Formats: sequence, C-alpha cells, structure tokens
Amino acid sequence: MTVELHIANHVATVTLSRPEAMNAVDLATEARLQQIWTQIETDPSVRVVVLTGAGERAFCVGADLKNPSVTGLEYWAAPRPGGFGGIALRETLNVPVIARVNGFALGGGFEMVLGCDIVVACEEARFGLPEPRVGRMPLDGGMVLLQRQVPYRKAMAMLFTGKHVTAAQALDMGLLNEVVPRAELDGAVARWVDDILACAPLSLQAIKQVVRSTGQLTPVQAQSMRLPALVAALNSDDGNEGVLAFQQKRKPVWSGR
Repeated sequence: MTVELHIANHVATVTLSRPEAMNAVDLATEARLQQIWTQIETDPSVRVVVLTGAGERAFCVGADLKNPSVTGLEYWAAPRPGGFGGIALRETLNVPVIARVNGFALGGGFEMVLGCDIVVACEEARFGLPEPRVGRMPLDGGMVLLQRQVPYRKAMAMLFTGKHVTAAQALDMGLLNEVVPRAELDGAVARWVDDILACAPLSLQAIKQVVRSTGQLTPVQAQSMRLPALVAALNSDDGNEGVLAFQQKRKPVWSGR
C-alpha cells in the first residue's frame, strides 16, 4: 500500500508509505489518500488524525516528478478535491489533524502540512516550495495558504526562491507548534493527541468548522453563523457531561454524541 491507515482509540494515523521515493505522491497515492479522507470523515469514532511519512528522510517531497504522468497544464486542470493529497485545502474534515513531520516536507508535502491544524517536527525537518525551480508552481495550496499563515515577506521569500527553511526557522515564522529531537517526536505527538482527546470531540469539530469557515468574515458576521457542527455540539450529550463532570470533580467521559 502506498498509504497506510490505522485507527485505534479514536486516533486515525495516516502514513505515506513510499520511503524509497521520499514519500512522493504518485497517482495511486493520491487516489488512496482521497479514499482515506472520505473514510475518516464518515467514521464517528475518529476524533483526531495524525499524518506522517514512513522512514526518517522525508514526510513528503510532493508530486512524483520522476514519473510524471501529465503536463503542468493538465495537472492544474484536473480535479483534486481538497488540494494536494486531499488535505491541503480540504473543507469537509472537521476533526483536528496533526502533522508529524519526520523529515523533508517539500512542494505538495509542504502544502499538506499547511492544511493541517497542529504541526510537530523533528529538528532535521526542512520545508519549502521548490516548484519554480523546475518550472512549476505550488498550485494545490502553497500560493494561497502560505501567505495567510505567515507574514507576507516571509511567504514571498519562500515562494520566489524555492529555498528550504529549517524547522527552527519555520517555528519562528509560526508554521510549527513544536520542534523536538527526532527521538522525542513520537512522544511530543502523543502529548498533543492526549490533550486533544481530553476535549469534547463535538466541541473541537465545531471550533474547527467555525474557524475554517469564517476567516473571510467580520467578527460580528462570524459570530452570527449557525454552522451545523456548532449546532450539533450545543445540542450534544457531551455538553451536559462536561458540566456534570466539572461539578462532580471528575474527568468527563465523552460519548461523541
């Protein structure tokens, strides 16, 4: 399998599994990712996703240019729901997504990182959008996401030069939540997972839907939106459980309903 999916204890781990190609995404990988995101969206047991790459060299180095199957124009014209890897621009996945960056995240791989909610990287990780250096462009999220997540000149420096930035530089830019030694990467990701699972799942889904859907609105307009996930969380059993657990001085037991 070019992508592995493992679901246990409310955590879906999605692993790009082409380490011999630095986890580059070919057509089969793209198709499998689309299937996986759809499966996760329809699985109410999943409360958080961890996205990573196999091996220690790369998270993902983007599209597989060693075996290109289409021209740049054909690639741009083809539908890719959710942007690169189905996640860079995905609007229908409401559960939190953590990027576990274990190496190079370049091109589409970096676009996938930009589409995640929390990013934890090892010290050796590198990030970049090298597309202009091979006559291409970051079409599936890079040009439209990076400028929204970091200061303009930082974004344009990466877009105009194709140069890599280190994990420390990416952290300073606000692209990452945490940088740790490689040996501590899994432990750091596990801490983030535990903190997310400690929260009511429907509350988190509502928060993500509101944040992702209202960024272009004024605060007053955003406040008035009655989004489905928000209404579901307000009407949930978990909303009552959280208050009751607080009153009883115990940890809440979330049902996801």
